[in-house]
Amino acid sequence: MGDTRGIMERKGAFSLGDRLGFRAVVLDETPAEGWADERLTGGHWSRGVLFPRLFQEADLLVQTCCLKTHRYGGHFTMSLKNSVGMVAKYSPRDNYNYMGELHGSSYQRQMIAEINQLYRPAMIVLDGLAGFTDGGPESGTLVKPQVMLLGTDRVAVDAVGVAILRMYGGNATISRGQVFDQEQIARAARLGLGAARPDQIDLVTDDPESRKVADRVQGVLRG
Repeated sequence: MGDTRGIMERKGAFSLGDRLGFRAVVLDETPAEGWADERLTGGHWSRGVLFPRLFQEADLLVQTCCLKTHRYGGHFTMSLKNSVGMVAKYSPRDNYNYMGELHGSSYQRQMIAEINQLYRPAMIVLDGLAGFTDGGPESGTLVKPQVMLLGTDRVAVDAVGVAILRMYGGNATISRGQVFDQEQIARAARLGLGAARPDQIDLVTDDPESRKVADRVQGVLRG
């Protein structure tokens, strides 16, 4: 959390780009013409969001995310919540604070899901080697599930992620009710963004130890 450019510099994103031949982009620095005004009809955003044309014009999108709870109202931050980082924080036209609206709304989890209508990743990679079962996003109760998830369905990836956090003692918020009752997941499923129930998730593994984990996950998903 903090200044995006400064964090990317400390993490070595720009030097890595120079070495491997990719361009690291600071979305906060995108000029007005680089944002598309998306209204999200039927959603909970009062004036929609500004979404980067960069992602709309890309040939292929791969999203990387982590396995964490989120204490600022998101409840958990995985693939669906990661998409909030694509939206402009402030409008370069009138300085409207989109993140202020999100964090001040009682519909925050639904609004998170609604952003995901604006793009479709070809692959999601979730790093679950370590994660937070409470707190988050930048600090919390650390656990080490030692898993990596790859999938094409953001809803399924997040549902499996929530199940894994429950297996490791997830807090009361993410452990309440059925996994598919979590508001981010439920809203995304209603919007047709992915799996709508546990039996629509196919867990594929390539070794016996991973199969044991997958079987435990499926048990948690079924409740």
